[in-house]
Amino acid sequence: MNDETLLKVINLKTTFYTKNSKTEAVRGVDFHVNSGDVLGVVGESGSGKSVLMRSVMNILQENAKIDSGEVLFEGKDLLKLSPKNMKKINGKEMAMIFQDPMTALNPLKKIGDHLVEVIVRHKGINKKEAKTMAIKLLADVGIPMPEKRINQYPHEFSGGMRQRVLIAMALACKPKLLIADEPTTALDVTIQAQILELLKALKEANDMSIILITHDLGVVANICNRIAVMYGGLIMEEGTTEEIFYETKHPYTKALLNSIPKTQGNEKVRLRPIEGSAPSLLDPPKGCPFAERCEFANSKCFSEIPDYKKFSDTHKARCFFTVE
Repeated sequence: MNDETLLKVINLKTTFYTKNSKTEAVRGVDFHVNSGDVLGVVGESGSGKSVLMRSVMNILQENAKIDSGEVLFEGKDLLKLSPKNMKKINGKEMAMIFQDPMTALNPLKKIGDHLVEVIVRHKGINKKEAKTMAIKLLADVGIPMPEKRINQYPHEFSGGMRQRVLIAMALACKPKLLIADEPTTALDVTIQAQILELLKALKEANDMSIILITHDLGVVANICNRIAVMYGGLIMEEGTTEEIFYETKHPYTKALLNSIPKTQGNEKVRLRPIEGSAPSLLDPPKGCPFAERCEFANSKCFSEIPDYKKFSDTHKARCFFTVE
């Protein structure tokens, strides 16, 4: 890790517009990624994590609009780039592994065709050279007999193998920043661990930064050096992994930690679910989005969004009562 800032996002707001309504999915988010960082973005489904990262890469649906903010990648504001220039960065400088390996690959195309297409588009080399590179990429992500597997179809691969293919596609151009959107969700626990270990190894081998999107704090513990906890379209707490796990300041972060399965010796510890449900961003709350579910909330929490309180150079939380 070093202090060179690779990505800096400032006051980013993204809204989905329909004929009669709007959904404020990202409501003013600031975060950064330094070179060599692995940042975990954690929160329940619907908290805005995936929309935030799609906004960073400017690959939103047609009815979505970035209302304000800056996305500075190596000092350059990506939101001011033309679609043509943005395409040169996406896939080459920044790449994304999308959710659900079961559906992310075209079932009618061979694995090799998926990879070759990406390599030819960004590297400008011929298909024969691209196929050689694709075979090496499959070997790099741990797929056995890559010369044979490159000619097979997605249905001939297990979920874990398909996830490895998606990682290979994302790494085809050696990006500086890899965004992994719930890369282990559809996989069993053993394969999850293998995929996370693979990401760690590839990060070191390729000297890149990673943003890992997940709903599970347990997933980020061994791979991330920093964590941002997101809820209701806002980042509620941000800090180093040690600060988030051992010096927790926000009630939502504490609730997420309490919902991770634990044991004390041979004794099982009962899970503590978070009561209630996440707020609708069709009509976002005026105050803290967690207030409805928070045992410490008072009238101020329902009427005002709290500013951040800083606890160190790396640790901050958006809560009125963090100190108490």
